[in-house]
Amino acid sequence: MHSNSKIALPNNSFFLEIKGLLEQGRTVTFLASGNSMRPFIRGNRDSVVLQKHTSLSVGDIVLAFIDNNRYVLHRVININNDNVTLMGDGNYNTTETCSANDILGKAIQIIRNGKTIDCESPTEQKKSHLWRKLLPIRRYLLFLYRLVE
Repeated sequence: MHSNSKIALPNNSFFLEIKGLLEQGRTVTFLASGNSMRPFIRGNRDSVVLQKHTSLSVGDIVLAFIDNNRYVLHRVININNDNVTLMGDGNYNTTETCSANDILGKAIQIIRNGKTIDCESPTEQKKSHLWRKLLPIRRYLLFLYRLVE
């Protein structure tokens, strides 16, 4: 049964519910908030579809539980054994680390203005790769992006 109903929960309860649904093998769709994944995911506009991950790769967008009891939706930038380093696309120097076990799910789609974007499509993978390469000038690109949005 598929439901499009909306409910509001405190963050901790919300993410625990997402974790439970993903562990049951279900996909979860939620409205993104915040600016840490701009320009690829814009808070309060784009929705993200998550599924339980079976493998992780650099470039994946994941929902992870990190220190200080926080959850983030960020991109994997490095994997070293069980240690995963994450960075939001809207960041240019802040990273987080977690274990692979702290990753609740992986984004498979982004829904923007009724259009579905496949996170694993070759086009999205190329954009992600290029954005990582542009890290040295990302600060300036994000500044320009904010001016035109």
